[in-house]
Order: sequence, then C-alpha cells, then structure tokens
Amino acid sequence: MAYQRMRDFLAALERRGKLRRIARRVDPSWEPACLAKWMFQALPDEERFGLFFENVAGSDIPLVTAALGASTETYAAALQAAPDEINAKWVRALLNPVAPRVVEDAPCQEVIVQGDGARLGRLPIPVWTPGKDIGPYLTTIVVTRDARSGVQNLGVYRTRVLDDRRLAINLNPGRHGHLCCRSYWEQGKPAPIAWVIAAEPEVHLATVANLPYGSDEIRVAGGLKGEPVALARAKTVDLLVPANAEIVIEAEIRPGEHEQEGPFGEFAGFMGPIGQRPMARVTAITHRKDPIFYGYTSQMPPSESTVIQSLTNAGLILKMLRYDLGEPNVRDVYIDLTFGGLLAHCVVALAPQYPGHGKRVGRMVADVTPVKRVTVVDADVDIRDPVHLDWALSSLFNPARDTVVIDDVFYPLNMDPSTRTAEDRAVPGGKLVIDATQKADAGPFSLPPREMMTRALDLWREVGLPEFRIPKRARLRIDRS
Repeated sequence: MAYQRMRDFLAALERRGKLRRIARRVDPSWEPACLAKWMFQALPDEERFGLFFENVAGSDIPLVTAALGASTETYAAALQAAPDEINAKWVRALLNPVAPRVVEDAPCQEVIVQGDGARLGRLPIPVWTPGKDIGPYLTTIVVTRDARSGVQNLGVYRTRVLDDRRLAINLNPGRHGHLCCRSYWEQGKPAPIAWVIAAEPEVHLATVANLPYGSDEIRVAGGLKGEPVALARAKTVDLLVPANAEIVIEAEIRPGEHEQEGPFGEFAGFMGPIGQRPMARVTAITHRKDPIFYGYTSQMPPSESTVIQSLTNAGLILKMLRYDLGEPNVRDVYIDLTFGGLLAHCVVALAPQYPGHGKRVGRMVADVTPVKRVTVVDADVDIRDPVHLDWALSSLFNPARDTVVIDDVFYPLNMDPSTRTAEDRAVPGGKLVIDATQKADAGPFSLPPREMMTRALDLWREVGLPEFRIPKRARLRIDRS
C-alpha cells in the first residue's frame, strides 16, 4: 500500500531506526539547521536519518527535516522500493502516469484560517543557513497554474518570510513557476500560488523532477504511488492542492509587486545573491488539527535537496535515453548526490554497440540535461562505487582520445561559482564528457577464475577470517574472470 500521509512514512522510518526524535526545545533560528548540517557533513550516506524536532520555540507545531533525503535508503523507503530499484520505479512511473482525483473532504483543510489570523509566525519555519541567510525560509512544494492551459505545476522555489502575511519567492524568469504566474500577470491579474507542506512522499519526490513545461507532476506522483493522488480545491485561490498534506499556505502575487530576496545558502555550497523577486500576499493557511511542519535542508552538499534531486533525475535521464532518444543499451544512470537542479556529475552505464557510442550517449546527456560532467562506462561497472569508477577511468580512459569539452554553455548568474569573475559578472561555462568504455580487448581480468574464487569463500570461512558482504564491484569482476 502506498503511503497516504507523510506521518505514515515517518512512522515507517522510525520503525527502521531511520528517524530520530529530539524532545529538547530548539531555537528554529539556528539549532535544527546546524544539527542537520552536522549530520550531512559528518555521517556517511548509509548512517544518516531524518530529524523530528518535537518542541520548537515559538510554535506548537513540530518540525521535521531530512526524512525524505537523508540517504539513498530513506529515499528508497519513501518509494517503498529497494535502493537498487529506484531507477526502475521512476521509469515505470514516467511511462505510466496516473491522473489525480478531486475530493471534497480534505484532511489538509480540517482547520481553515483566513484574514488577519492567517499568520506565518505560527509555523516553525527555520533559518537554514544560520548567521548568513537573511531570515527564515520555506523550502517545500510550490503549486502554480498556467492561466491559459489550466495545467498546474509543482516546483521547489525557496521563499523568504518577510512578515506574518508576506513572502518573497525565488521565481526567476524562465522557471516553470514564473511562466505560470506570468500567464496571469500578462492579463493584469494576480497569480494564485500555494505552498504545500508535508504531502505524501511521492508528491514531494515528483515535484523535483525536471519535466518539460506543461507536464503535470501530480500525474507522475500518481505513477509512483500506483494510484491517483487526492487533490482538494484551495479555499481562497484557484488551485488544486494535495488533500492529504499537513499544511497549505494560500497566496496571490499581484503584477509588479516585488521585494528583496536573499542572500540564501545555495545548493552548490556558496551563498546566493540578493535580488528583487515576486512578493506574495497570504490569503489563507489551512492545516490538519495536529499538523507537522516539513522543510528540506539544502545548502552545502551533500544535503537533503541534493540527494532527492540527484536520485530523482537519474531515473528521468534513464527513461529519456532508453525511450525518448532510442538508446536501449543504456543499462543504468547515476548522479553523484550533488545535483541541485544544475551542475553535478552524471555516470551512465552502457553496453556500447559501435565505435564512438560512449561519446554519442555522453553528448546526448550533456546537451539535454543541466549536468556539468558526464562519464560513460561499460555496463559491468558499478557506477555507484567510486573505487570501481576510478578503476574504469584509470584503465580505460585515454584523455587525449576520449574527452569532449563543450564550451560556451550558459549558466544563470551566480548559479555556477566557476563562471564568476572578480567583477561579479558571469562568463560562459562548459561541460565535460568522458568516454571510459573499453575500446579494444584489453585481455582477461587479473583475477582467479570464478569457480576458484567461489571455492575460496568456503576456505575463508573455514580458517575463521571475518565475515564480509561481497561488493557489487567484486561480483561483476569475478563474473568476467
């Protein structure tokens, strides 16, 4: 059964020891974010967990962060899949989207607060880069709608809390949320917008998928769930919102209204710039009777946002290569858990069919995705194992022959720190494609035959050596020996 509520997922994580509760009272202006930063900077992927702050100063609502993207394991748990099934689940969902259903009775609207009572200060909204961010920020699902087509968009756009009733949202021109809002502004109308906090996990994960404009992420979320996502009509704006969410903030953005947004800690690990961004006015806050607040923790990678964006968009690239670009011999795709909507390193496992096939596939990925580096290796390389990947690069990659440098790539100002100048201007960036597939028979592996290695396992145990788990890297190599 798919999770119907975020709290069901949190309970499942807690049973697995992957959610830690903090009962001590915490100050949202620095303590939750700093604890989350220590976890991501100090603990390896497999040891990380979600954080549940039960007692937040200034609010009677608990705060949760990092549960969706603490690690590959927690992300897989959100999809109710094994870690090595994540890409397959995404491919199935993208090929088989499920339309949502509209309901009248929505848990997210058990309590409806409008007018002066709809105060953002009631929510435990953290400062995510204490001492450096300009203030507290919402980091969650944002719902907008195209006025002409009626198609809704889900995205994640950091949102500065200006005061109890106003927000400055990082809607840059060209981003899908901005295109939706502009379709209203061009008609002289306010654009409806909503922040959805703690919906069911699949909705959160579908939100960060880099889909084409006009695609409805909620249908992909339905594909991930294997059933329709329940939506409810917002109370004060013309939007449909996930009915099973914990909290929904409804607002509108009037044409021409802007406020200062930033600085804010960015996914690349540096502070983002200050700029004028659209300003939203809160029209209502609806929530469950006993709501839970959820926010993504981002900034210096690895972080929750880079984990969920990397694991999500690897599945999208795999589906695109196989089914949209006609490359069925692509076996797997991995992004290095530093992807924040831009940059990062993408590794593709391919069974090459002809000379130059690796370069061709690598160029495809570089051309149609925002990743900065693409490495293509043979299908029998474990692309999630840095030791195996480095071996392929060291033994099969000839830099003089197998490197493609793509120059004159545009990156938005300050999104790629490597393109900044001393005058704080942006210069063109570039991308790198590496073909580390085997070009000629290099001979047999320098390992004993498989049968002999298998017998040696029995000998290992017989002589009392310590137990171990066979790495995928070793299995792939021994299978070829």
